[in-house]
Amino acid sequence: MITGAFQQYLVYQVQKIRLQGYYMFSQKLKHIVRLPFATTAYGTAAMLLVMVWKPHISILSISTILRIIMLVEAVCAASFMSVYIGYVHQYNSLNSQPDVLKSLYSPLQPSSSLEGLRYYEGGRLSDQQMALLQYQRENLHFLSEEILRLQECLSKYERSNDGSTPQVDLAHLLAARDQELRTVSAEMNQIQSELSLARSLIAERDSEIQQVRTTNNQYIEENERLRAILGEWSNRAAKLERALEVERMSNLELQKKITTLRNQQNLSGEPS
Repeated sequence: MITGAFQQYLVYQVQKIRLQGYYMFSQKLKHIVRLPFATTAYGTAAMLLVMVWKPHISILSISTILRIIMLVEAVCAASFMSVYIGYVHQYNSLNSQPDVLKSLYSPLQPSSSLEGLRYYEGGRLSDQQMALLQYQRENLHFLSEEILRLQECLSKYERSNDGSTPQVDLAHLLAARDQELRTVSAEMNQIQSELSLARSLIAERDSEIQQVRTTNNQYIEENERLRAILGEWSNRAAKLERALEVERMSNLELQKKITTLRNQQNLSGEPS
């Protein structure tokens, strides 16, 4: 974890050097800065493999092999760090202009070498142009802060000279405040119009909801009325079924009586 954090710190420093305009130098450091930590990782992995394959290793003792791995790891990491420190020392000792500015055209410099570079190494040159844009953006940001600081110093100096705010600054401040007030008032009017529109929409939705509720109540009342009518018709149908059953029973009794009377008449006619 410590070596990883240190690696991220060095990578951040390399990116910072690149943003300062030293593109070629940052390209050299970019390939070196990760090698010591990669060596440490590979050495740790090799020691873990040795510990895993411990039963199958019989050439040397485990402690000797681990010491050899650690020695090779330390030598490689130290050599890479020495190369990195040498490059950084060279960078600190030089007082040259950023090398990313060399990719710009100038009336005093021929463009033939740059054209060849564009034709054969277009990807690297586009990366250089991106680094140049980042460098110019950083410089513009720094210059903007410097201009603001100088303007504040100048306004303080003018106030200290005449004891009051200069008329030009006062007019500028008044104009800026007036513009801000106009902007705020326009935004407030827009918000009020949107609020009134939202209120009207809410009122329309409320009226629609009220209409839906009224219609629903009407449907409920109609449903109750239909249920009452259906119950009444059910009662009537039950009464009619009972009356029909009574009539049927009375018809059966009458048929039985008629059959009995016919049998009696037949019996009384035979002796006569």
